[in-house]
Amino acid sequence: MDTVASQSSSSSSSVMFYDFLDKMRNPASLNLVKSIKSFIVSFQFSSANPENDSKRVQEFFSTMEAAIMEHPLWAGATDDEFDCSMEGLEKYIMTKLFSRTFAISPEDVQIDQEISEKIHMLQSFLRPEHLDIPPFLQNEASWLLAEKELQKINAFRAPREKLHCIMSCCRIINNLLLNASMSENHVVGGADDFLPVLIYVTIKANPPQLHSNLKYIQLYRRQEKMVSEPAYYFTNLVSAKSFIVQLDAKSLSMDEIEFEESMQAAKLDCKVSQLEASQAQTDPLPSTRMHGMKTNIDGRSNYPYMEAEPGELTVEDVERLLSLYKDVVTKYSNLCRAVRHPSATRTGPSLPVPKGRDDILLQLEGQAQMIREEKAEVSDTPKGC
Repeated sequence: MDTVASQSSSSSSSVMFYDFLDKMRNPASLNLVKSIKSFIVSFQFSSANPENDSKRVQEFFSTMEAAIMEHPLWAGATDDEFDCSMEGLEKYIMTKLFSRTFAISPEDVQIDQEISEKIHMLQSFLRPEHLDIPPFLQNEASWLLAEKELQKINAFRAPREKLHCIMSCCRIINNLLLNASMSENHVVGGADDFLPVLIYVTIKANPPQLHSNLKYIQLYRRQEKMVSEPAYYFTNLVSAKSFIVQLDAKSLSMDEIEFEESMQAAKLDCKVSQLEASQAQTDPLPSTRMHGMKTNIDGRSNYPYMEAEPGELTVEDVERLLSLYKDVVTKYSNLCRAVRHPSATRTGPSLPVPKGRDDILLQLEGQAQMIREEKAEVSDTPKGC
């Protein structure tokens, strides 16, 4: 039900936006178009200051609202039609200014990263009972739907659409609470029941750039729209974020020592993952699978490129293959010369020239074994013999 409502709202938002664009294409709206473009250009060339930028955008929305209300194109328009035009204006303006207004400060980027890393660590051990969520409110299917709605937040640029992702997530949780209260004869305790579930869903979802998205909505969503249900759900997610940032053992129904050990283990896992990712970026071999460089149980490495396909090779691979080929040919030539001139204590038949790559590799292994045996025999021979 909530997923269908979400899709319906998204479709409605697109209709609003295209209706607004259609009106802006009308020659009668030329003055409005000039005002919008002028504001966008002047804003883009001004220095960034989130608080001042928010004030400028909100004032421009108010100015345009008055201009649109008095414009002949909106003569006789209903309140809903007028509101749709304002929603279209917000989406147009903020889509154009997105790169200039979203996560623009290094501090915001750092906070986003810290929150994401902490949530990632919490995901490895946090359970519903640690947040005192009763069993009858634990519904993995509903939680998964709520998580997916929250994870969509970065797919949009307009503040309204980002806020809608939050509202869709919260409505799913709210419906879960209502259904549980009816089936369990439990009186829903408002935020006391709602907030712990939202916190858990947020941790499970780990929505991208959570801090920056909340800040962006708060600054650039039209202020008259941040009331009632949207304001309630938005405030709850802000509270959930603050709880996660400050979360420690005392915040949970969990032993302090167990919490610290779990966090340390999660931090170690994160460092290992980061190290592996860093090594993968600096490794000249683009993929371990492609080059067959996995280590066997006995410590030896498989032959490079054994599982590679022609289309997977890069320029760097060709250079490495050429180097490996030269190395193999050099070693093979040296071994052939050694075999053709055996020691006086050992003679052996000349080896046929192998025809295939696998034959070469097998031949090299056999020749190496022969040389090791010859060296062992020489070292065992008493001096003077």
